[in-house]
Amino acid sequence: MTDQKTAPTTVILFGATGDLSKRKLIPGMLHLFQSGLLDDLRVVGTSLDEISTDDFRELAHAAIREFSTRDLDEAEWHQFAQRLHYVPLSAGPQALGEAVRAAEALLPGETELRLHYLSVPPRAALSAVQTIADAGLVERSRVVMEKPFGTDYASAVELNRRLHEVFAEEQIFRIDHFLGKEPAQNILAFRFANGLFEPIWHRNSIAHVQIDVPETLGLATRGDFYENTGAYRDMVVTHLFQILAFTAMEPPTSLEPDAISREKNKVFESMQPIHPHDVVRGQYIGYLDEPGVAPDSDTETFISLKCYVDNWRWAGVPFFLRTGKRMAEGARIISIAFREPPQSMFPEGSGVGDHGPDHLTFDLADKARMSLSFYGKRPGPGMKLDKLSMQFAMQETHWAGAVLEAYERLIYDAVRGDHTLFTSAVGIERLWQISQPLIENPPVVRPYAAGTWGPNQIHQLVSPHTWRLPFERRWRDKIPDPGPQSPIEGGARR
Repeated sequence: MTDQKTAPTTVILFGATGDLSKRKLIPGMLHLFQSGLLDDLRVVGTSLDEISTDDFRELAHAAIREFSTRDLDEAEWHQFAQRLHYVPLSAGPQALGEAVRAAEALLPGETELRLHYLSVPPRAALSAVQTIADAGLVERSRVVMEKPFGTDYASAVELNRRLHEVFAEEQIFRIDHFLGKEPAQNILAFRFANGLFEPIWHRNSIAHVQIDVPETLGLATRGDFYENTGAYRDMVVTHLFQILAFTAMEPPTSLEPDAISREKNKVFESMQPIHPHDVVRGQYIGYLDEPGVAPDSDTETFISLKCYVDNWRWAGVPFFLRTGKRMAEGARIISIAFREPPQSMFPEGSGVGDHGPDHLTFDLADKARMSLSFYGKRPGPGMKLDKLSMQFAMQETHWAGAVLEAYERLIYDAVRGDHTLFTSAVGIERLWQISQPLIENPPVVRPYAAGTWGPNQIHQLVSPHTWRLPFERRWRDKIPDPGPQSPIEGGARR
């Protein structure tokens, strides 16, 4: 993993003592350092906490022990710990600038890069950007921003305007950790590297697409944030629409970031406005009792919608999106439903069509799986058909150890200046623009019991189709490994 070297980099981590930093960012940077992908690295943390550099190193050590998914080598940790520095925000921009320049003096070479990671609440993002400017740290820098990017069209335009007062667009990296996952990127490889599938990735062969991201978690301590956000702003604009773009985009002229961004933005331009009659909003029973939630809140914790990409490839094909809190299962699924044959010559009772259409399923969870389901003949006399499938599972290959976690991938790409997996100002503003009919006239919020799949109205929304989740048949357990040269065996019976 050491073949793609980067410039010596100083990461300025705003919100360095927060939950995201402890769970994902600090362990991720340690792994990038260990792997050699970011071997010339310094981290300057800053936050509201009044702690010292030694305290920050202890905090980082504890976070890595608790949250890292990899074994901790104490010798490598010691090398990494010496690269961690800390300045409280109360010390002011000048102190932060001095700390960064002191850290940079310890890096080799003259092409040092500054990566500002804003792991802060949305209301604090512009303040952090101003601190960067006041500290004189804009030069040679890039800035990574967490969602949401505005709350409607007007606020997104204003946010981008103020960002562009300090940073050029090419310096800004709006992060979507869903796209940092290996299986999300595999969609590009699957679509554009295989002559078998690209010709049928079309309205003539595909009946509908489902992007389904249910969550079992509730709000934890995020009541105040969620009250001003809701499921649509929190998940659909920043996550599910981005996955939709990867699924629906035209072949780019190359795999260069600019070419991919152009095709993603064309998808957004082709999307029709989201109309309230194509949306189901829900709120889990018990939400009103959560800390920080207004007693009469109509904030949605669940949303399901139907949308269309109005271009030559996808005209008339519905895309169904669903996400919510406190649901029956946690999953991240893209399901492509193929059209059934126009006429069947199979006898009644053969089983053809009994289990729905053929599906191609991408599991975007950490297990990184894909499944293709189809009908095949059951052995024996007569013509009896069963639903069969083939599965690819990343953990069953000899590549599994090379997988970067989502935040690791995105930090690494930001250091390299690769915008492929990030959202542009043009794209995010267009998504808020098509969202305005829904934001201005949201449908009523319907209650649903925790541990279910949402309000009953979701079945009317998807009709005459049905939801793929919950699956009627489970993913099969891993079969005995026949060797590293045979990663595709068995499958998920769907």
